[in-house]
Amino acid sequence: MPQLRIALAQVNPTVGDLAGNAELVVARTREAVASGAHLVAFPEMVLTGYPIEDLALRWSFQQASIATLDTLAQRLACEGLGDATVVVGYLDLRDGGREHPVGVPRGAPINAAAVLHAGQVVARYAKHHLPNYGVFDEFRYFVSGTEPCVVRVHGIDVALAICEDLWQDGGPVAQVREVGAGLLVVINGSPYEVHKDDTRLALAARRAVEGGAALAYVNMVGGQDELVFDGDSLVVGPDGALLARAPQFEEALLVVDLDLPVATGRCTAEIGADPLPAYAPRPAPPIEPRLTDEAEMYRALVVGLRDYVRKNGFRSVTFGFSGGIDSALVATIAADAIGGPNVHGLSMPSRYSSQHSRDDAFDLAERLGAHCRSIPIATMFDAYMGALHLTGLAEENLQARIRGTTVMAVSNQEGHLVLAPGNKSELSVGYSTIYGDAVGGFGPIKDVPKTWVYRLARWRNAEAERRGEVPPIPPGSIEKPPSAELRPGQQDTDSLPPYDLLDDILDDYVEHDRGADELVADGHDPALVERVLRMTDLAEYKRRQYPIGTKITPRSFGRDRRQPITNRWRETAG
Repeated sequence: MPQLRIALAQVNPTVGDLAGNAELVVARTREAVASGAHLVAFPEMVLTGYPIEDLALRWSFQQASIATLDTLAQRLACEGLGDATVVVGYLDLRDGGREHPVGVPRGAPINAAAVLHAGQVVARYAKHHLPNYGVFDEFRYFVSGTEPCVVRVHGIDVALAICEDLWQDGGPVAQVREVGAGLLVVINGSPYEVHKDDTRLALAARRAVEGGAALAYVNMVGGQDELVFDGDSLVVGPDGALLARAPQFEEALLVVDLDLPVATGRCTAEIGADPLPAYAPRPAPPIEPRLTDEAEMYRALVVGLRDYVRKNGFRSVTFGFSGGIDSALVATIAADAIGGPNVHGLSMPSRYSSQHSRDDAFDLAERLGAHCRSIPIATMFDAYMGALHLTGLAEENLQARIRGTTVMAVSNQEGHLVLAPGNKSELSVGYSTIYGDAVGGFGPIKDVPKTWVYRLARWRNAEAERRGEVPPIPPGSIEKPPSAELRPGQQDTDSLPPYDLLDDILDDYVEHDRGADELVADGHDPALVERVLRMTDLAEYKRRQYPIGTKITPRSFGRDRRQPITNRWRETAG
């Protein structure tokens, strides 16, 4: 059987950085060619970054994407890399001179793949199934047929598909066996969600068996706003067996030798009419072990924050070091992402702040090599109270808002990005203060339930001990009952059920859209169910004003789950 050495370039592009992303392609192609690769595949929309949202509608950006593709093809040839077949994703436009479905505007933006060889764009392919990332949706049915694009590379038929094409039954991937391709290359911008790597491998194996072809799946890595891409590129054989797998959350070049059948079908373009001379294959690359759930989630949070800071031009972060578990975990994630010296904590004690919380805040900073300064808010609080004479909840929230103003003032003066340390459980039920603890530019754990906050904190400390390091999170932050410390003796359980019970209800309601009757049938107290669901519904207006943060669940607030703010529907039990 003919041989083909392929390289999957798992890279981290930046949205809008066309020149920088093209440099990534050139650098990785050079590395792949040096390893003897004949075909190099890059992720979906690698030239533009992904997702580009409404940039896809901007004429100047559309033209720049197409021009960058043409220039890239020529540059690869000029630098002696033109013999390689290179597959890249980019933004294209529908050719207005061709037939297209009724109602689809001419010049509609296309999520496309191009095949580059010898200084030319030898083939283009438009994505058939498009995700719910906004801008492409109105053009969902813009397709040019149901067959995949097939390029003959050294006597082997290679079919192309893009991301969701793989997930949809029917469509181009289902036609791989009919067109006789020996290899299906799928380029992807597939965001991370917990447990998605297991689903991804099973799907790739099933599609390979259905198509009777080897399948090479390349995914991007890195953070883009609230999304994180985990890489996890892989190759499976026509029998569905896993042949190679790249690491998660790291840039990598996965090089694999494949024995593939001789081309028999029709093709869009032909590159090198004859099969390659026989060569000695490389040793099979190691199959990277999968991370545990805790390690995987933690890495996603670190990468998401790191790239948000780096790609937006920040160098440091600041937020309140309260001594509690949430701020401790956020501080640790930040230190792992950008280095402890770039983390600036603020201890802002009031008359109700316990000494152990103050001590834990400074202990945390010392363990991380971070900064921490104390800015007492008692005098500011007294000044407000003297003018406003607040009581009850308004008095409690005033303390949070003074802290929010203080953090923003330090950010404004010193140029740090402000982090919001709230978790998903609190955001779900509105247990946060607008313009208080909810201020900030990024919420690293906004999609992490409280029970997982504890799991991740314990896991991170255990990892440090395993490596012979000082655990970063003070034991007191993990062990003490959670409290906002806005009144004497306050604990979270004064306002909320225990977090394990709360998260159990929220998982059913938020992640799975189960109603009150279903939750009661599972054994939950009807009054508690109605209370938690009502709190969740009423807090939608708060969530809309919360900063973005890394998505790790299928139903993250803001991107995946949005309820009407003005809404009189209420779930009732029975």
